Amino acid sequence: MNALLAALLAVPLASGTAPAARPCGGHPLDFDGDGRADLAVAAPYDRDRAGSVAVLYGSGTKVTLTQGDGAEPGDSFGSALAVGDFDGDGCADLAVGVSEEFAGERVPGGDGNGVVQVFRGSPAGLVRGEELALPKPSSDRFGAALAAGDLDGDGVDELVVGAPSHRSGGAVAVYGLKGREPYVITQRTTWVRQSAQVTDQWGAALATGDFDGDGRDELAVGAPADSVTQDGQGSVTVVDVHRKRARLLTQSTPGITGAAEKWDAFGAALATGDFDGDGRDDLAIGVPGEGLSANQRAMDYGDGTVDVLYGSRGGLSTARAEAWSQNTLEGRPRYYDRFGSALAAGDFNGDGRDELAIGVPGERAVQVLAGSAGGGLTRKGNLLIKGEGRDFGAALAALPGGGRFRSLERDESLKRDGSLKRGESLKRGESLKRGESLKRGESLKRGESLKRGGAPQGLVVAAPGQGLVMYAPGSRTRGLRLGQVREIAKGAGLYGYAFG
Repeated sequence: MNALLAALLAVPLASGTAPAARPCGGHPLDFDGDGRADLAVAAPYDRDRAGSVAVLYGSGTKVTLTQGDGAEPGDSFGSALAVGDFDGDGCADLAVGVSEEFAGERVPGGDGNGVVQVFRGSPAGLVRGEELALPKPSSDRFGAALAAGDLDGDGVDELVVGAPSHRSGGAVAVYGLKGREPYVITQRTTWVRQSAQVTDQWGAALATGDFDGDGRDELAVGAPADSVTQDGQGSVTVVDVHRKRARLLTQSTPGITGAAEKWDAFGAALATGDFDGDGRDDLAIGVPGEGLSANQRAMDYGDGTVDVLYGSRGGLSTARAEAWSQNTLEGRPRYYDRFGSALAAGDFNGDGRDELAIGVPGERAVQVLAGSAGGGLTRKGNLLIKGEGRDFGAALAALPGGGRFRSLERDESLKRDGSLKRGESLKRGESLKRGESLKRGESLKRGESLKRGGAPQGLVVAAPGQGLVMYAPGSRTRGLRLGQVREIAKGAGLYGYAFG
């Protein structure tokens, strides 16, 4: 990785359509199709808060993205990032939130209208694409949260954009649904049917995952200031866009440990991963305002907890729901820790089950829980990683690594709903993509794969206040190798505020 730092170059963003020297391989982390994972690092306060995004290609090249001629101080280009294949060409694309952009004159002290800039992946690297905005912008902060997922099961990712300051109490807009225009959803949408207040921040956090294993992703929408019964208690709405169904979750939902209290901020951070290896995604929900210490005041930061719900054939289930805090893990909870402010899921030991990384920026730390077969997350062997910077742990991501960025291995898992197309076959060394199959008569049980696990992922951790981005490599024997934690990049302007 030191070689990567030595080779960081500021080169212009490709703006043409150079002939492809190679096809893209279809990996969700590869912008240029060279078989190496790439990493986007946001710095929304760079350049007088106009913002920028640094793209660290696995080859060792660094590219800095900006709004170009439209950049203005205060726009916050890089307020959120999301990566997905939005056009189905096999190259990963990058969406960049610009939540404080104003369509007209800037309103001093006001929330921005917001736009989202899309950059298309290609064999030549990222190429500037379209700019997205709501048709009737207000002080929406459109682009403050982003997520990517295949919500309609057509094999192409949709882009979900959060607008938490939308006048209805927050909104999300879905782009790329097959056969329809951009689709705006709010708490007042007829099939969502929730009460809404202008301060709810519905859409401040987003995540996608296939919680029921049907081959289509569902959407989790965090509203950390939602006052369902208590001021600022927070909520999460699980949305099935395809079936037009919505389910409200709070800490008072039966089966979820705890109770909704003022300023808990349930839903401030979200992450999805398969923690129990059953082939269905599970959901981790950050509750950084949860108070565990005695004599806390209402608006103190909070010790923080994380709630985990597991996927099942019927979707997310509270039957095995868990609540994690430092009361039962390494470390000691303090009222300013904000345990659960950031979350990331990744397979750090290559066993085919995801681990959960939890940001504890008030302690300058990251807590890591291991996944286990059948049982899900376990406190056994949990790690507490201390770092540099006053907000170490404020942003997290999982990434393949080693050397520079390790070449990506093919995903050989069966498609999520477990079905196979008749008559198709798989040659040795080829991978199963969505809709492909094994030879007739062969089968895999749900959650099994042709090769156990894959290359271990590493953990990327930021201290944006200091502009530090650190990397801890994974390993098959011990998981994260803490003795090899190292700096991979450094910058200004809340560098590391978000990853893509």
